[in-house]
Formats: sequence, C-alpha cells, structure tokens
Amino acid sequence: MSIYLLPLLAPCLLLCTAVVLHLKRGIAPRDGARLGEAAAASALFVTLAAMVSLILAGPGSSPFLGLMGIGLSARVDVVSVTMLLLVSFIGWVVVRYSRTYLDGEARQTDFTIWLMATLGSVLLLVQSGALLQFVGAWIATSLCLHRLLLFYPTRLAARRAGFKKYVTARVGDAALIGAAALLVAAYGTTQISDILMAARAGEGGGLAAGAAALLAFAAILKSAQFPTHGWLTEVMEAPTPVSALLHAGVVNGGGFLLIRFADVMLLSPLVLAVLAAIGGFTALFGGVVMLTQPTVKVSLAWSTVAQMGFMILQCGLALFPLALLHIVAHSLYKAHAFLSAGGAVERVAAIRRPGPVAIPNLRSVGLAFALALLIYGLVYLATGLLIGFGAKSPQAVALGAILIFGVAYLLAQGLADAAPRALTRRTALASVLATVAYVAFQRGSEWLTAGTLPPAPAVGPLEWALILLALISFGAVALAQATLPLWSHHPAAQGLRIHLSNGLYINAVEDRLLKGWSTKSKIEGAAS
Repeated sequence: MSIYLLPLLAPCLLLCTAVVLHLKRGIAPRDGARLGEAAAASALFVTLAAMVSLILAGPGSSPFLGLMGIGLSARVDVVSVTMLLLVSFIGWVVVRYSRTYLDGEARQTDFTIWLMATLGSVLLLVQSGALLQFVGAWIATSLCLHRLLLFYPTRLAARRAGFKKYVTARVGDAALIGAAALLVAAYGTTQISDILMAARAGEGGGLAAGAAALLAFAAILKSAQFPTHGWLTEVMEAPTPVSALLHAGVVNGGGFLLIRFADVMLLSPLVLAVLAAIGGFTALFGGVVMLTQPTVKVSLAWSTVAQMGFMILQCGLALFPLALLHIVAHSLYKAHAFLSAGGAVERVAAIRRPGPVAIPNLRSVGLAFALALLIYGLVYLATGLLIGFGAKSPQAVALGAILIFGVAYLLAQGLADAAPRALTRRTALASVLATVAYVAFQRGSEWLTAGTLPPAPAVGPLEWALILLALISFGAVALAQATLPLWSHHPAAQGLRIHLSNGLYINAVEDRLLKGWSTKSKIEGAAS
C-alpha cells in the first residue's frame, strides 16, 4: 500500500463515526460525544503521521482509487499537510470543547454527527488529489456546516443567516463546478497535480483564464468578501463551537482554493488584480466596522471578514506562501478567541478601568510611523544579510510595510507626551520583537513552500498601481486609528460611527434582495 494513502484514513475515521452515531440513535449523548472526541484525536494522530511521511518520503500523490475520474486520491505536500494538521488540531479542540459545552442538550448527538461530518469533509478537501473529489468535498463541507448553523432552527436570526449562507454557498458551488469543467477541458485530466504542472508550464490558454476567474469568484463567496459578507456576521446564533470551527477553518476555504490552484491563477494577472482590489477593500471595511461593534462575538465576526479580506489581498498579490501562513495564524487565534469568549467581559472590564491614558499628538504619531518603517527596513536588511534567502519581491516588501503600520500604532502609545518612560521602552522593545517575528515567519513560509507554491511574478504597471493604492489606503486607516482620540468626539465622527456600526446597511440591502426577510415579514412570521 502506498504511504501517500495514509492521510485518507483521517476523514474516513470521522465520517465513519458520523455514520455509526446516526445508525445507533439509542447511544447516550455523552457516550456519543466521547466517541467523537476519540475519532478526532485519532484523526489528529493520522495527520501527524502524514507529516512524518512527508518529511521521510517527500511530496507525492497516492494512487487514484476510482473509475473514470470519479474516486479518491490524496495529495501530500507542504500545503496539504499544513492544512491537515491545522484542521485536525482545531477540530479536536472544538470537539473536546463541545462535549462539555453541549452536555445536557437534547440534540447533542445530532450536533456530534454533523460536527464529525463537517470535519471529515474539510479533511477530505484539503488533501484532494483529484478534481472531482475536491468539488465534492467542497460542497459536502458547506452542506454539513449548514446543519450546524441551524442547530437552533426555531431562532429567526439563525434561519435568516443560514438562508443567506445557503444561497451564497450554492452560487459558489456552481462557480467551482464551472471552473472544474473548464480545467478538464483545458488540460484533459482530473488530477490536480497534472493540471498544476501544465499550468506552471504556461499551458491552458483562454479556458484556463476562464477557470481562474471562476475560481476567484468561488473564493470570494466562500471567504465572505464584500458585498457578500453578510451571512458571516449574522451566524452568531449558532453554538460557540460552531463559530470557532467556522471562523477558524471553514471560511478560510476560499484562500485555500486560490493557494491550491496558484499556478492556474497566475495565468490571469487581471483576475489577480481584481482579487487584490476586493480583498484590500474588504480588509479595510471589516477592520473599521469591527471597532464599532458592541458585542464580543459580532466584533470577532467582523474581524474575520477583515482578516479574510487581507488573505485574499495576499493571494491577489501572488503572495501564496504568506496567505498560507495567514490562514494558520488566523485560524489558531480565532479559534482561541471564540472558545474563550465567555471570559471576554471580565478582560474588557479590566482594560476599561479608569486610569491615566496617554493620548499621542500628531507629532508623536508621525514619529511613530517613521520609526516603525525604519525598524522594518533595518530588520529586513539584517535578515537578508544573515540568511540570504534571495531577493524579495516588491509585493512582499509592501505587504510587510502594511503590517508594520500596526507597529506604528503601538509605538505611538509609547511616544505620547504623557506616557511614562517604562511604557516607551516596552513599546519600543515590543515593536522590534514583532517586526523580527513577522520577517522570520515570512521567510520561513517562503522557504518551506519553495518548489510547491510558485514565487511572486515580476511586477508590472497594474501591480505597481495596486501596491501603491494598498499602501496609501492602509496607511490612511492606520493614521486615523492612531489619532482616534483627537477626532472621535466630533459630531460628524459620531454620525459616521452609527452608520459603520450597522455595516453601512449592506446586510439590509441583501435581505431585501433575497426577499422575505424584511422587518414586516419578520413581524408577520412571529405573529403566526
């Protein structure tokens, strides 16, 4: 038996557990939950073994198990193993958390069944070596997740969000099916490895470019990009473990789709430019709206919208290794954030206790931005001299500068006139450490994925325009955030805050377009 068949055992364990629990409905909910936890732990062990096999045997694909392009195949490389480890680890944590979180719920066994099915489908997706397997797992993940989102079917808000998600997902499924058909027509095979190899050689022509456009559209819908983000901000009626799983893993599927088919995406620079524009705007929009949200879980949802926008921006700039790193970092952070949301009130209360506040002036903010960029330049230069990992693309340098704007905000607090010297020293040290960590992780991701993911292409006029626009836009938002105490009390700012807290009413427009979810229909439904 091929060693590359090993990863297929992980989703099989989870899916078989779901089938067993469905057939044995008489099992006690607690016993079913324990069985699910054991299956999730076993799947994690299998993915660890897959990582060892990758290290020992190198990347490769398993034999195809099926006929006429319909069947299963496991693709084992850095991308698939990274996602397998990420999903199986977070899945095990979520399953373990759910066992106690839902203890005593009447439908706990149903929840465990669909949680197993969802995790199994995601694990099948991220290791897909065959195109039809990829499409089937993509659709199955969405359908199983839909049952989790409607765990409380009598809640109107849950039904509305579920309906939005269902419609959006079905449109995305149609786009992915269309892209798969074009890829088969262009390359004459259903094996993903063969498709990527031919695309890297520049083959495919107009059919491949059309497939890239449909792949991009499917990714935009899957990862809740503006203006189709409404469902993601409204799924808080689902149990917290579902929110953790959704925001920490499933919604990243759009980014994974673009990363997996990176060689195909590079055949259409125009599609990448559109992705960069949509992702950049979504990141800015979601980040600003997030600051106006009064509840913890909704704020986290808007944070996910912003983070997914930044991930799509990275893919649009052809920085696929950094997008993969972003998926890992965001998933781990967001899973922890949702599962620990119960203690957020105490933490927020501690943060908001009255005390001395250092408010930076414009001079301090300007100096902070200059110092942050200087630190970034010095660290980048130093790491390049020390490890010499090739010349950096302008896209990667610009993306790093955007992230360093966050360091500038940190420095501004320490440079404020009222800030104690100890705070100034701490922020300076934290800024240097954050910059070093970012550059180290960036170069590490590029080194690990070298040969698996394509490098960023040469920059043309269109790419330079997008880079400049991103730097100006993110810089302006970072500057506004750093100077927030200076202008937030202005009447115009207060009015803008109200509109932003409602997401500029995009959700209301979507409700009208989908029909049946206006305020009038809600009242009539409640009355009936």
